[in-house]
Amino acid sequence: MRRPRVRTVPVYLSLATTLGLAAGGVLLWRSTASANRTALADEPKPVTVQRAQAAEYRASRRYIGTVEPWLEARIGSQVTSAYVDTMLVRPGAKVKRGEVVATLDCRDATAASAAIAMQARAVDAQQQAAAHESARLSNLLAGGFVSQNEAEQKNAETTSKQAQLLALKAQWTRSSIGVGDCVLRAPFDGEISERLADPGTFAHPGTPVAVIVDRSMVRVTADVPESDFDVVPHGTPVTVRDFATGAQVASTIARRAPAADPSTRTIHIELDVPNPDEVLPVRTTAELGIEVGKAIATTLVPLSSASVRGTRATLFVVDNSVAHKVVVKVVGERAGNLFLDTSLAPGTSVVFEGRSVLKDGDRVLARALAPQSVSNGEAARR
Repeated sequence: MRRPRVRTVPVYLSLATTLGLAAGGVLLWRSTASANRTALADEPKPVTVQRAQAAEYRASRRYIGTVEPWLEARIGSQVTSAYVDTMLVRPGAKVKRGEVVATLDCRDATAASAAIAMQARAVDAQQQAAAHESARLSNLLAGGFVSQNEAEQKNAETTSKQAQLLALKAQWTRSSIGVGDCVLRAPFDGEISERLADPGTFAHPGTPVAVIVDRSMVRVTADVPESDFDVVPHGTPVTVRDFATGAQVASTIARRAPAADPSTRTIHIELDVPNPDEVLPVRTTAELGIEVGKAIATTLVPLSSASVRGTRATLFVVDNSVAHKVVVKVVGERAGNLFLDTSLAPGTSVVFEGRSVLKDGDRVLARALAPQSVSNGEAARR
């Protein structure tokens, strides 16, 4: 008798189909369960915030000036052209008033001066002889022994010799100046700042061979905008910082020009700064700082936390994890800090980083930064 055949293939197919559907369902559940169904625009935006600080602000002005010597002389001949014979100084040398700085080879000027002196002596002798003869003729004229014409001729000759003598003395004085011009001396106590000639150089009148400066007192000069004329009256306190040495000294404005320069529209000011130890070099750059008005209460925020346009600053503040756009009046700006009107209360959380992607009313995830350790007085002086 024949056995019936078992149908196993359909069973296996049904089982495989069921397993496949189950695996697909599991994968579908897994993919949908990890999907973020919240829109990116609704997610809190990460930002960095910093609390605004209370600070005092006082307006100030900064000008760039030059440290000038109190006295300066360019030593050279005035009337004599000659070769430089000796140069006795070099830059940095200290000289006293009347000390010889350089000499010129003036042998021809010396010889010419001596010749004029001899001529003057000869004419002087002739003039004296003519004067004596004129006196004798005057006595003879009274007795009628000589004519009036002879007496007048001799008197005219005496006057002519006198005039000739005076002219020679004037020439001798001029030549003596030329001889004295061959020895160049320091006109005051000071230092040699430049040596402009060496022995053998031909010096012309008006050509300096050395420069002497006096640094016991220096002048700090600057040109300020004409709009600051009332800011720089005589006696205004000024802080001077020398760029060359870093030295900082306090002074006051000693002089102010009454008129502006017609080409630059600036006002010239000068300060007298004592420099007894000669620590300040001249011809260097200095920064002048002047405080204006009185200190006022402000709110201090970092400059990078706001967009400034004119006298208005736009920034974002955070309140209950929501960013709000505010516009505040700018009082001043200094050293990377922004001084705002107190309508922005100190202690307000201001967005420091991430404000470029914010809109008014956006939810934020804030991370706080420690505030800058700036005291009120320091902020006011900055």
